[in-house]
Amino acid sequence: MSNKLERRSFIGRLTFGLAAIIATPIKGIAKSLKIEDEINIKPMKEEIDPIIKIKPLGFQWETADPFLFCVHHEDKFPKGNDEMGPACSLDGRHIGDDFIIKDGWRMYHGKSIPGFPGHPHRGFETITIVREGIVDHADSMGAAGRYGDGDVQWMTAGKGVQHSEMFPLIYKDKENPMELFQIWLNLPKKNKMVDSHFKMLWADTIPRYIHKDDKGKITEVEVIAGKLKNKVAPSPPPNSWASDPANELAIWNIKLEAGASYTIPKASKGINRTIYFYIGDTIIIANKSIPKYHAVEVNPEFEIAIQNGETESRLLVLQGKPIGEPVIQYGPFVMNTKEEIHQAFEDYHKTAFGGWPWPNTAQVHDRKEGRFALHADGTKETRS
Repeated sequence: MSNKLERRSFIGRLTFGLAAIIATPIKGIAKSLKIEDEINIKPMKEEIDPIIKIKPLGFQWETADPFLFCVHHEDKFPKGNDEMGPACSLDGRHIGDDFIIKDGWRMYHGKSIPGFPGHPHRGFETITIVREGIVDHADSMGAAGRYGDGDVQWMTAGKGVQHSEMFPLIYKDKENPMELFQIWLNLPKKNKMVDSHFKMLWADTIPRYIHKDDKGKITEVEVIAGKLKNKVAPSPPPNSWASDPANELAIWNIKLEAGASYTIPKASKGINRTIYFYIGDTIIIANKSIPKYHAVEVNPEFEIAIQNGETESRLLVLQGKPIGEPVIQYGPFVMNTKEEIHQAFEDYHKTAFGGWPWPNTAQVHDRKEGRFALHADGTKETRS
């Protein structure tokens, strides 16, 4: 941002559904059974439902500790113009804060190109999973990148970073559909002020587990974080909660063929696990029919048998050991106390977390540029 007033104004408009301070000690989700100890009487064993809760999904998905939330962006962007913005009128949109679907897409905080111009973060991580489309990244560390179509960017905000996430409409001769998830993963208190770091998990480095059921139907699982059977995800950033295998953190994107059945293996007691059903018609878990766009919180100590319906389905699984610390969340900052939130604002207004080394806060790269990652140390990775 060019001055303190602009930075303060932008933070006020940065709406991720986090409009007020929330002070919540996040606890693991658990079910317990109380068994009465009576002489010579053995109580009947009660069958435990592996499903804890089923709930509908909105734009921002509720998550369990150690996750903060997940957003599913799905936009049918039109053809692009010479500036890689929409080649159509922007009339009728609340430019700068356009989150309402109109004609199948949104501009978000972008004014001429859709996306999120430079904004700050502290105290957590962002994991951006691009299913379709292109994202252009730039940040206050001097790092940049272009990624999409199955790539994942994992950024540790740590003690503070500004970054922009723009959605350039690079195709002028056809539409530019985009689908992505952005997941916020908390950092424990000991790591909230580590140095910022970002890492690319390119689509061709993400392992896929293939399962064929007894009817020959295929289920494919992208192992983005954690492990599944003999498939181990690329390593996350070094200070991530995911970097310790004991935390059993997993992010799996599951695609089930029509009529396929698949069983998610059980995890350890105390692990939080949620299944998000975001594409398809219906699935069945524990004899319950789950409609599309619903989340299912499940008991981690059970294998979860899934029977798919008559169309292809997609599920996102988020699981992990809870951090179990107080969470104070205000817009782009996530800390443990109110005092730390106030300090984050003060530090940002003083330092802008290192400033902005790019010519534009809504930085995009050349239309002809391929997928790449330019790291803060000058190292550059490229993909075709």
